[in-house]
Amino acid sequence: MRIVGLMKTTLLDYPGKVASTVFTGGCNFRCPYCHNGDLVLNSAEMEEYTHDEIFDHLRKRKGTLGGVAITGGEPTLMQDLPEFIKEVKDLGLNVKLDTNGTNPSMLKGLIDEKLVDYVAMDIKQSRLKYNEVACMKSFDIKPIEQSVEILKTSNIDYEFRTTVAKELISIDDFKDIGEWIRGAKAYYLQPYKESEQVITKGFSTYSASEFDDIKRLLGNYDIGNVSLRAMD
Repeated sequence: MRIVGLMKTTLLDYPGKVASTVFTGGCNFRCPYCHNGDLVLNSAEMEEYTHDEIFDHLRKRKGTLGGVAITGGEPTLMQDLPEFIKEVKDLGLNVKLDTNGTNPSMLKGLIDEKLVDYVAMDIKQSRLKYNEVACMKSFDIKPIEQSVEILKTSNIDYEFRTTVAKELISIDDFKDIGEWIRGAKAYYLQPYKESEQVITKGFSTYSASEFDDIKRLLGNYDIGNVSLRAMD
């Protein structure tokens, strides 16, 4: 598994747990507001962590850590992801996966094999406008729709989340998103935050009152928890 980043300790990446976060390189999306731009665009040039470096750290800290968050990039592009997770689980650690939902077969396999305990899946836009954010050369919404249904019908903890850049998603777009994820356990709105790492700078986000309007709108879709969450 190609790991190009490691956050040794975090209280933010895995809800309710002290965790380490590993970052895989490469992604099949090119979201302009992505705040891990180097992992998407330049991962081939980044130094890779060895297997021993990752697991030596986890073994040393397993008395402190409650879990490992796996993010990217897009982790499900890594064919050896299940084997990596099995080794993490053998240490008695829980696993959280961040994904864009483009590999539903991998996602379902991880859930069926009880290899993931929590999944955070990005919802980029409404279904008809999805590729306006994802910026894929060849785009098919069906795998992402399948991943949404896999999570909604699973028994694991999960969340959907959207990075909200005002220039890329309108308040009305949340009507389609709400209908799409109707009945979901949790949906987090993450106001866009400018950083040096974003692929394209210059976006903004909505005001507090506008986010209140979005949350009221989403209240029509039986979503268990709709909340605002600051980006790191």
